[in-house]
Amino acid sequence: MAPVNKAEDAQNEVKKGEEKKGEEKKGEEKKGEEKKGEEKKGEEKKGEEKKGEEKKDEVKKGEEKKGEEKKDEVKKGEEKKGAEKKGEKKKGEKKKGEEKKDEVKKGEKKKGEEKKDEEKKGEKKKGEEKKDEVKKGEKKKDEKKKGEEKKDEVKKGEKKKGEEKKGEEKKGEEKKDEVKKGEKKGEEKKDEKKKGEEKKGEKKKDEVKKGEEKKGNTTELKGLETLAPLVRSVEETPDVIHAEVQGTIPHWINGSLLRNGPAKFEFGDTPFNHWFDGMAMLHKFKMEKGKVTYTSRFLRSEAYKMNSERDRIMVSEFGTVAMPDPCQNIFQRFFSRFEMIKPTDNANVNFMKCKGDYYVSTETNLIHKVNPESLETLQQVDWSTFVAVNGATAHPHYDPDGTCFNMGNSYEGKGTTYNIIRVPPGKSNDYDTLQGASILCSIAPSNKSHPSYYHSFAMSENYVVFIEQPIKIDLVKIVTCKLRGKAFSDAVYWDPKQETVLHLIDKKTGEASPVKYYAKAFSNFHQINAFEEAGFLILDLCCADDGKALDIYTLQNLRKSGEALDKLYNNMSKVFPRRFVLPLQVSDDTPIDKNLNTRPSSKATCVKKSNTRVFCQSEDLHGDDLSKYGGLEFPHINYERYNARPYRYFYGCGFKHLFGDSLLKMDLNDRTLKVWYQKGLFPSEPVFVPSPNAVEEDDGVILSVVLCPSQDKATFLLVLNAKTFEELGRANVPVNMPYGFHGVFNASVVK
Repeated sequence: MAPVNKAEDAQNEVKKGEEKKGEEKKGEEKKGEEKKGEEKKGEEKKGEEKKGEEKKDEVKKGEEKKGEEKKDEVKKGEEKKGAEKKGEKKKGEKKKGEEKKDEVKKGEKKKGEEKKDEEKKGEKKKGEEKKDEVKKGEKKKDEKKKGEEKKDEVKKGEKKKGEEKKGEEKKGEEKKDEVKKGEKKGEEKKDEKKKGEEKKGEKKKDEVKKGEEKKGNTTELKGLETLAPLVRSVEETPDVIHAEVQGTIPHWINGSLLRNGPAKFEFGDTPFNHWFDGMAMLHKFKMEKGKVTYTSRFLRSEAYKMNSERDRIMVSEFGTVAMPDPCQNIFQRFFSRFEMIKPTDNANVNFMKCKGDYYVSTETNLIHKVNPESLETLQQVDWSTFVAVNGATAHPHYDPDGTCFNMGNSYEGKGTTYNIIRVPPGKSNDYDTLQGASILCSIAPSNKSHPSYYHSFAMSENYVVFIEQPIKIDLVKIVTCKLRGKAFSDAVYWDPKQETVLHLIDKKTGEASPVKYYAKAFSNFHQINAFEEAGFLILDLCCADDGKALDIYTLQNLRKSGEALDKLYNNMSKVFPRRFVLPLQVSDDTPIDKNLNTRPSSKATCVKKSNTRVFCQSEDLHGDDLSKYGGLEFPHINYERYNARPYRYFYGCGFKHLFGDSLLKMDLNDRTLKVWYQKGLFPSEPVFVPSPNAVEEDDGVILSVVLCPSQDKATFLLVLNAKTFEELGRANVPVNMPYGFHGVFNASVVK
């Protein structure tokens, strides 16, 4: 999105404020003129009403005349009838017949004659008389209606008089109001300023929302740099490379930044289709006494070994289905299509720590224990050996004592369930992996045949928070993937008609809260933090207004250039940080349809709809300036000290491209940003490392691996002062590296 000139914005805001004041003054003058106009209109209306009354009087008179005429006609008719009976029998009978026919069939001729008379008096009278004659048709009814109309006219006259009096009173009140307004101009100016600020804030929010609705763009970007070099296969570097340090790497940093991500995107003539499919490569930047070294290794997963042996894709991945082995005979190939796709062990997403050991993980049930020093693959571990799950996330959470929490789906036994997994911290022996793991709680999906896809979850001190989002998995398509020749990604879809549901699970009892928290449809891949305070659970997330990101990150898309790349990015929904406030004490006595959020200055809402349903609307965790950096993803905090606790800062990548192209620090106290950005560079997820004896939350450094697609072998480790967000130093490594996913800092043990 195009950068915004703050000075011009400020001037524009001042001008807008002055213009608004002028407009409000003009508005007041206009209101005065409008009031006068309204008074004139009122007088004109009164005049018209008087005319109407006169017309009505004329109508009434006309009606009375008509009534009298009718009476006269009746009398004349009777006299005529008598006369006709007496002397003019033939003519009278004809006239009577005609009159009777006119009265019976039409009653309109008389009305027409009356109407003609009324036409002379006015077409309105005729219309009313016609209506009255049609509806009434009888003299008595006409008279009654006339009487009622007279009463109505009297009432209307009284009402008009009352309205005139009210108008005069209003005028007097308006004059008083004007006097009061004149006295309250100072207050109004303050109010105007506040309103102006509120309007600006609302406009800004509207702009942000519109920006989100319009895929995060106020103006479309053009000329985006191609990312193709960042999704190319590279070779591993198991031998230590000594980095060239520019600036200063703090000597107190003693440990390694471990990162994970895809690094091989084809085998032989068979390419992968999706960014998530590439073979896992583990990276290590080791820092000691101001020096930096680098090594990398491919994860020796079964998928990697099988693919390498056959020099073709043998194991299906998220976006790529492995086709039958051409070495099989026709019958073997045919029947192989009816087999379920076996889960991959290509753990290319993240590092996780459990019972003191490091594992690399993806979203299937298969993970790998690795050596964090040598990056060697040690052991494949299957979650389903210990708990009944068919997969688990790559983003576990940890209690201070080392207890590990995770989530995974199960598609067997009781049917589809979402499961909270708890792994105790202790080891009984050196060979322990996930021993002691248990299911803390199982939750049934809203639709068991279409459960939600989720990449992670949140955790506070006492609760696990599961976000059941409208990114859905069609299980029928999953079962038939191989038969249809389609990948897992084909079974994942976005359903915007569904609401997002937030589930709370008590970590001690394992019980799910009977109260569910609903929100409009949004997608979420990463949480920022969650904590409890004053009877509320505060949930901070990175959210997008649609869930189509998985479809965007195909390798074909990431290798686009020119207008095709610009169009792809401009149509993509951007991700912004938002806060939800969930009331923890909802009972039968809690009022319905009332905002339960009592937190000062919070704009989030939470409204009870029933005893088990609370509808929540989030508030933004950012100012308008974030939109010009393309939103924020890959959030990170001072996890060790502030996860599940009230906090002030978080860090992330700005996404003014399909990959992160800036580093951001958000201050939640005033919603302000600090930014590191250099054109043409693409930094990875920021990892916070606290300094020794840190006192403040942001005492420490930010580590990020930065890539440069326009230059060969121009990778470096960036070190920022987390407090000032200024660069301390960088360690240049002459290697090419694809853009990866996640990482952790592994502190070295001081001997």
